[in-house]
Amino acid sequence: MTKLSQLAETLIGSEIVKLGGEIREKVRKGEKIYNFTVGDFDPAIFPIPKELEDAIIDAYRKHFTNYPAAEGNLDLREAISAFLKDREKLSYSTDEILVASGGRPLIYSVFRTLIDKGDKVIYAVPSWNNNHYTHLNEGVHIVVDAEPGNNFMPTAESLKPHLPGATLLCLCSPQNPTGTTMSKKDLSAICELVLEENARRSPDAKKLYVLYDQMYWQLTYGEIEHYNPVSLNPAMREYTIYIDAISKAFAATGVRVGWSFGPAEIIGKMKAIMTHIGAWAPMAEQKGCAVYLKQQDKIDAYLDGFRSAVSKRLQQIHDGFVALKKEGFQVDVLSPEAAIYLTIKIDLKGKKTKEGLTLADQGQVTSYVLNTAGLAIVPFSAFGATKESPWYRLSVGTCKLEDIPEMLTKLREAISLLS
Repeated sequence: MTKLSQLAETLIGSEIVKLGGEIREKVRKGEKIYNFTVGDFDPAIFPIPKELEDAIIDAYRKHFTNYPAAEGNLDLREAISAFLKDREKLSYSTDEILVASGGRPLIYSVFRTLIDKGDKVIYAVPSWNNNHYTHLNEGVHIVVDAEPGNNFMPTAESLKPHLPGATLLCLCSPQNPTGTTMSKKDLSAICELVLEENARRSPDAKKLYVLYDQMYWQLTYGEIEHYNPVSLNPAMREYTIYIDAISKAFAATGVRVGWSFGPAEIIGKMKAIMTHIGAWAPMAEQKGCAVYLKQQDKIDAYLDGFRSAVSKRLQQIHDGFVALKKEGFQVDVLSPEAAIYLTIKIDLKGKKTKEGLTLADQGQVTSYVLNTAGLAIVPFSAFGATKESPWYRLSVGTCKLEDIPEMLTKLREAISLLS
């Protein structure tokens, strides 16, 4: 067999995509599956805003089908700049904003701009895809285990020993996969450490930058507030690169419009990389977003209904797991704070099925829950945690309310069969 590149030979495909293939096969065979795996939306349940849809269609009818500007169309970057000012009180000019086809190419561009082979990249687990982006760029993985006691979010204390000599610190809040958020206290403390570390470095040394993924920041529930580094500490502006998009806040995962903002020098280098990748957001979608992001009252109305619908699903499943735990079943759950995710624990390792088979590892637990209860969820091991972690991500983006009681009943029955 022809030897391929070292990267191709060692790259691990998406665990979530692999799991999705298994689920589709079961559905094809007629099995009833409660699919809570995908970080996506069923458009029949969660459609994109009508005003956004109309603006995109109108752009196509006006024949906006040519190449967009490499950095993103000026009208969209102007709209994003105004949106950031209005929503987060962040002031970024158009030359500090880069548009692409969602968050992924922007994250990749951040890595390519900052990371040389052997550079240290710090990230906590569980977290989405940091392990793969670090591998793609031949960085050195500095992995910090986040704990359930802190809602699986990293703390300043856990990060501090790893900051010397590091090039990139990857943070995400609200967090995928946990649906939890970083507190003001914790994020403020982390910012102080980053500034102290950079102050220690010589002028010609590489600095420590923060990649701040806030894709879900508009989807917080109850009294939960979203915080970001630059608002908490303006000195962080020099070292923070943000990732955001319409993908999650407006259920527009397939529309593919995302943006990054940060220091103009870094954004400019990211743009240069993007010109060779060509992962631009489509012209008509950019035109439609530029129109929609100016409609603040329409955005507020959409988000009010959207947040309410997502929160209702998360809370019902949370309450169901709390009830199962009170009955003595070996499950647990964290309170939903944000995003479309719920962190659940199903700790059945060592239990025996009615056929006498022992669930010897967490992989068998996952398979048992899928095959017996029809419940499809993503183990935290798919997000960098250990293979034996009993924690899972449950996503409600495709969840029908009427399926929740049924799913909980099936899960209860499946666990009850074990001894």
